[in-house]
Amino acid sequence: MSRKGVGLAAFDRSRITSAQYASHGSSLRSTDASAFETQLSVFRSLLQQFAQTHAKDIRSNPTFRAQFARMCAAIGVDPLTSSNTSGGADKGGGGGSIWAQLLGRTVNDFYFELAVRVVEVCGETRGENGGLIEVRKVRESLMGKSMEGAPEITEDDILRAVGTLKPLGSAYSVIKVGSKPYIRSVPKELNTDQSAALEAVQVLGYISVPMLMVNLKWARARAQTALEDLVGEGMLWVDKQADECEYWSPGFMLEGQQQQQQQEAAG
Repeated sequence: MSRKGVGLAAFDRSRITSAQYASHGSSLRSTDASAFETQLSVFRSLLQQFAQTHAKDIRSNPTFRAQFARMCAAIGVDPLTSSNTSGGADKGGGGGSIWAQLLGRTVNDFYFELAVRVVEVCGETRGENGGLIEVRKVRESLMGKSMEGAPEITEDDILRAVGTLKPLGSAYSVIKVGSKPYIRSVPKELNTDQSAALEAVQVLGYISVPMLMVNLKWARARAQTALEDLVGEGMLWVDKQADECEYWSPGFMLEGQQQQQQQEAAG
């Protein structure tokens, strides 16, 4: 019984078939990539038209501004750094960001100026919190210093402002302690134990070695090391008056003092 497809001719046909499949696959990938790029170009064009139509709302309304930024992120556009590719250079717009080219300098500069103010708040409070401050408290500080009629600042605005510092190689970054966002203004990275201890502090405002031992099942040496490291970085203050040392959040202690002073003043 003879067998078909044996010999050099069969190998030649196999190579030809493989080459045809490879060529067809490459053609499909090229077509898909071209179609995807066309869709992105259309989305970007529509996004720019939307920005021009609603420029006033984007500048003045923080909620609208955040929604617009999320729309940009959904199609891979960073409004603070991405260049306008729809003829901005021809109009004399240069290679600036979409914020600057479509909305004027107001919104673009808003974030950079806000970043400077955030840096100032972090610097002013570093002695109190060791370089780790909750975003909510940064917002409260900024709004407390704002003049009447100044635009409202949201936590989302602050997070985006901190993001503008990354290209500068800045030590400023946003981390999560529990479910709350914090700004870290010192280059030191927190290890897992330190992060867990800081998260535990958020419950009562303070923590102790026995509390960590009971709740996190840590050995005494492990708990002691994590807390003393945080004290050394200025992120916790230690109270030695109790039977067991209590490690307090500086911000919590200061808030308590302010509330006490307000109550005394009111009384």
